[in-house]
Amino acid sequence: MAVRPGRSTGRSPTGEPDPRHNGPVDLATDGLTIADNPAESRFEARLGERVVGIAEYELDERRIVFVHTEVDPSIEGRGIGGRLARGALDEARSRGLAVIVECPFISSFLRRHAREYPDLVGGAS
Repeated sequence: MAVRPGRSTGRSPTGEPDPRHNGPVDLATDGLTIADNPAESRFEARLGERVVGIAEYELDERRIVFVHTEVDPSIEGRGIGGRLARGALDEARSRGLAVIVECPFISSFLRRHAREYPDLVGGAS
């Protein structure tokens, strides 16, 4: 799983139907949730019980370091990565943690949303 721009076409690189693609995900009705899973040191994006994205981190009492983000390739391009980044960053902010970003996806998200996260932008690489 990797966060990449663009939408899943539902086809393999050879143009054949991709068996992992089950049609478009309607996030309004499928109930995407973002939650911290401290046992795994990651935030998770879930559709029901299915983990469709993760934002891994390293944590101490004062700071959180975002190291890697992934979204299930079968549903890329549907805003899940952005919602995952937003949920993780909002939670870090609410806990008063300093945010350090090593993950290119979250770094890019912070640059695009700098006005919403002026207090966190300095931690983006």
